Amino acid sequence: MLKQKIIFFSMKNYEIPFFEYTNKEFNYEMKYLDFGLSEETANSSKGYDVVCLMVNNLLSKTIIDIFQQNEIKLITLRSAGYNNVDLKHIWGKIHVARVPAYSPNSVAEHAVTLMLALNRKVHKAYNRTRENNFSIDGLMGFDMFQKTAGIVGAGRIAKVLINILKGFGMNILVYDKIQDKEYAKKMDIKYVDLKTLYKDSDIISLHCPLTPETVHIINKEAISLMKDHVIIVNTGRGQLIDSKALIEGLKNAKIAAAGLDVYEEEEHYFFEDLSNSFIDDDVLARLLSFPNVIVTAHQAFFTKEALKNIADVTLQNVNEFFTRKTLVNEICYQCESATCHKTKETMCF
Repeated sequence: MLKQKIIFFSMKNYEIPFFEYTNKEFNYEMKYLDFGLSEETANSSKGYDVVCLMVNNLLSKTIIDIFQQNEIKLITLRSAGYNNVDLKHIWGKIHVARVPAYSPNSVAEHAVTLMLALNRKVHKAYNRTRENNFSIDGLMGFDMFQKTAGIVGAGRIAKVLINILKGFGMNILVYDKIQDKEYAKKMDIKYVDLKTLYKDSDIISLHCPLTPETVHIINKEAISLMKDHVIIVNTGRGQLIDSKALIEGLKNAKIAAAGLDVYEEEEHYFFEDLSNSFIDDDVLARLLSFPNVIVTAHQAFFTKEALKNIADVTLQNVNEFFTRKTLVNEICYQCESATCHKTKETMCF
């Protein structure tokens, strides 16, 4: 039996050992490309069965057509998010799978890291002491005990975060379309509407998926409803925040600080070393100029445990597709969500 061949785009050196280790079980033929996916590079897939992509690889109509011409049978994402895929165009042509949950702990812990760093000005203190400046003027924060955290989205990551923040003695408000009342009672949290969450929260953390309804869920109007000096943290998807509205909120001090692990146009910058270049995105450059903004380059997931899970599930997706003719982690356009209408005893099409 011939080995299935997998080609990886935007592969980083730190990912390869995890995939090599997991592949001992499957023995696939794998090729790693360190460059990204584009109309010019898509033909590198010729002769392969599977394409593996990162969340910043945009899967456009043109690229999908190239993959179809090259007889690609499966696209597997090394990510939970899939807003980079034109699902409507790919539907019925090539199957797409993802890694739905690689490490909720890693993302939740990173969100808390951003909250604490921003509140206690750790990044500013670090820079000062490196220059022998031991003044603490301007570094005052607040006790998180008995403050209110507003969590937008109540999935697995959010639930880990809630557990951590409860340990600080915080009050928790949650917005989600689906309300788990038993969980709310057990954790002593409160489901509220978005306006109430914006109005009453000292810290707001975003953990909802990117859908047409959640694009720019943080916008000018939303910010106007918030408490003065609110802290906003986003480890979800960049387009959940209207970056220009965020900048205005920071400029007029409505927003005390922002921690961003994601950005609307991040695919042009994140995961790349541009230290010998310059940022030609004026909005990103402006955000980076604020002393009360911390930007991390989509690293919330970046733990050993998460990378192992990503490699394991990605290659399991491939194995399932070719040997069992099922695909539990398939992204189903027909349902307009990541949860398929099928029972997963068969694939979506």
